[in-house]
Amino acid sequence: MALAILVRHGRTAANVDGVLAGRTPGIHLDEAGQAQAVVLGQRLAGLHLARVVSSPLERTLETAQAIARAQEQSPRPRVRRDKGLIECGYGEWTGRRLKDLAKQKLWKTVQQHPSAVLFPGGESMAEMQIRALAAVRRWNAEVEAESGSSGIWVAVSHGDVIKAIVADALGLHLDQFQRIVIGPGAVCVVEYTAHRPFVLHVNDTGSDLAALRNGTRPAKGRRRRGSSDAAVGGGS
Repeated sequence: MALAILVRHGRTAANVDGVLAGRTPGIHLDEAGQAQAVVLGQRLAGLHLARVVSSPLERTLETAQAIARAQEQSPRPRVRRDKGLIECGYGEWTGRRLKDLAKQKLWKTVQQHPSAVLFPGGESMAEMQIRALAAVRRWNAEVEAESGSSGIWVAVSHGDVIKAIVADALGLHLDQFQRIVIGPGAVCVVEYTAHRPFVLHVNDTGSDLAALRNGTRPAKGRRRRGSSDAAVGGGS
């Protein structure tokens, strides 16, 4: 099936200042974040992306636009917006400093039992995971219907959202998703097959992604693209 490349947006001033930006409008990439977006575009330039889909917030759109501009194909893919990929609705926590939120009683639940968290005036973490997974599966099915198992597409989203998607792909309960780290400008890659997902990259900020290119043949002993069977013994 198609490959889903999950990209966290580049760095923002809110990231540096330790502020929970949430869905606050007007949060743009800072200088370092803009540079990260350019590098992301360069790393993905030769992959012939069937779709570039983004959360509708500015920081993700700016990252997605840098990726789309760098595509070597013609015409370049346009950036599509999907609310299913938007940041978690943190409600009354939005715009507050993390060091202050860490003093709240709910903070321990966020850390230890996130599946039980409902942010005051906002969204539950379980709801966030459900709608994000629905969006990824929907786009993945569309790309596969169009391009077959060779299709590759990008979803640009946010840290907690991507952590929740990756946790599901790894077969982890949402309560374990805090064990996963996704930094600004990082790439995760998930291949969804008929019977199980395969997680190919997590929090990747620098590896050569050329092996994901359409038509790349696996080395002897490795799992074939699209197969639900894992390589016995780990492959080559």
